[in-house]
Amino acid sequence: MTFDLADYLWIVWLVFILVAVIIELLTLEFTFLMISVGSLGGLAANLLGADWWVQIVVAALLSVALLVTIRPLLLRLMRTGGDPTPSNVAALIGLSGRTVVPLGANGGLVRLANGETWTARIDGGSPTQSLDDGESVTVVSIEGSTAVVIPSERTTP
Repeated sequence: MTFDLADYLWIVWLVFILVAVIIELLTLEFTFLMISVGSLGGLAANLLGADWWVQIVVAALLSVALLVTIRPLLLRLMRTGGDPTPSNVAALIGLSGRTVVPLGANGGLVRLANGETWTARIDGGSPTQSLDDGESVTVVSIEGSTAVVIPSERTTP
């Protein structure tokens, strides 16, 4: 009696499907879900008696088709209804504030409207090169731990 691996290929398909589903549960990107469904096609081809190379081709084609068609739709559905409110550094862009330490060539400090105090420098494209205490500024970008600001239209001493 000879041992033929092709007779037990269905076990390999089941193990591969199980591993892909476990990886999908850890990543939640729908990539491995599509691969596991494609592998189900390879398992079905095995159960129908197809050669091993036909099983692999069926699994690969089905996986690619699902990755290209169904996965983008699922990702789009998952992202609908998300909170559009910017957070972290993105929430600071456009925020107003006041200078605490005068801003000059070496920078200074600003207190933003959210209560945080940041080291700051004036944006290179701004015609103003220095700002005194209490002047109103607007954050245009964040570079590391430094807020890049421009003077606001309204300034009050």
